[in-house]
Amino acid sequence: MNDVLLVVVVAVALGFDFTNGFHDTANSIATAIGARAMSPRVAVLIAAAANLAGAFLTTAVAKTVSKGIVDAHLATQQTILAALVGAIAWNLITWRLGLPSSSSHALIGGLVGAALVQSGTKGVLWHGIAHKVVIPALAAPVIAFGGAFVLLLLIYWVFVGLNPGVAGRGFRLGQLGTGTWVAFTHGANDAQKTMGVIALALVANGNMSPDNFHIPTWVKISAGLTIAAGTYAGGWRIIRTLGQRIYKMQPEHGFAAQLSAGTTLYAGTHFGFPISTTHVVTGAVMGAGATRRLSAMRWGIAGNIAFAWLLTLPAAGLVAAALYYPVSWIF
Repeated sequence: MNDVLLVVVVAVALGFDFTNGFHDTANSIATAIGARAMSPRVAVLIAAAANLAGAFLTTAVAKTVSKGIVDAHLATQQTILAALVGAIAWNLITWRLGLPSSSSHALIGGLVGAALVQSGTKGVLWHGIAHKVVIPALAAPVIAFGGAFVLLLLIYWVFVGLNPGVAGRGFRLGQLGTGTWVAFTHGANDAQKTMGVIALALVANGNMSPDNFHIPTWVKISAGLTIAAGTYAGGWRIIRTLGQRIYKMQPEHGFAAQLSAGTTLYAGTHFGFPISTTHVVTGAVMGAGATRRLSAMRWGIAGNIAFAWLLTLPAAGLVAAALYYPVSWIF
């Protein structure tokens, strides 16, 4: 029965990975589409390939998720399954509403909610959540905002005498590179979250020691392929929100936002922080837009996004907590 449950957990984890891919497609390509740098289908194809490549960059984030959020010695497969279902439910709700909420925080909230019901407060590694999740979650969008703001001001200063038509074509071409960069770093950070969950399930099933964590090659390949497939499926509602509804984006805005967001994501991945790609990209988009004037921003849309951010961790946690006992009863 345990092996059957492990198969179910792995399948549901890959299901979450797929929803993560189509939910977060907007993160890497919305700015390119919004600035008319490339067609939607070409952008999605490039993003899917880059996501797959990024999944093999490192395993620092996977190790944080597998042993830095909940106590791997106490977590059971039922805990992990309830967490995954809670995260998937929240991803689907926010996707339906077109809100770019965080798949990462949905997963972490699900793990915390299920662990609290299963083991109480001792099942959650609060220090790890504070230092690996909360602080980076607050800092990363601010860093991306500031980076995009400063970069775009620098672009305006350097290219002040350039013909607008030539500049527009140049930055549209540049977005092929920066969009690929964001997709690559998204795959590096987000695919690892699924890898970490599957590794945690292997520990709970006795296939791996909690004191000797490693990410098997088959886990890396399956997580990378699944997030790439989800990315190719696309999340068109969220693409529209990020690409045009916050403000009308020009090629130079998209270029600056993507370069800042991708660099922020790369730094977070290097340090093993499971940061939200959605938060980082949205912060960068708003930073680029703020160079015009604050009134150019559609703050109502930005407020809805911020509300979804704040709601994600507790909402996914509550769903996972509510599902723990039904899942335990079934399995």
